[in-house]
Formats: sequence, C-alpha cells, structure tokens
Amino acid sequence: MAKPAKTAATFESSLAQLEDIIQAMESGDMPLEAALASYKQGIELVKFCQGRLADAEQQLKILENNELVPLDLPNGP
Repeated sequence: MAKPAKTAATFESSLAQLEDIIQAMESGDMPLEAALASYKQGIELVKFCQGRLADAEQQLKILENNELVPLDLPNGP
C-alpha cells in the first residue's frame, strides 16, 4: 500500500516515491481504495517534480542570459 502523501524534500526522493507507486499499481494487487490514494499521491509527486524542473530550467535561463558569457582570452603572450 502507498505511504501517506507528504511533500518530499528533493526531486530525487520524489521521483523514487513515484517509481514505487507505479510499481505497486502495475502489480495489479492493490485494492481500489489504496489505488485511488496512490494515484492522488502520484499526482502530487508529479506536480512537485514538474515544479522543481521548471525552477531548474528558470535558473539555467537566468545563468545563460546574465552570467555565462564567452571567455575572451588574448591570442598569446
């Protein structure tokens, strides 16, 4: 049966929880109520992971626009 829904601390732990839920649901041995609870928890985890990915993407965009510039080295001594 799925664990109670809670916000995971990291993207990686959320992804691992989501994989566990998927495996349990794919086994076909889960009662309907447990499957519904797992589905709801899975949706929460997916939203959390999507949010973390969007945050990371935004940070990369900021770095590319404001921080990452071509290195201009002199051509020699």
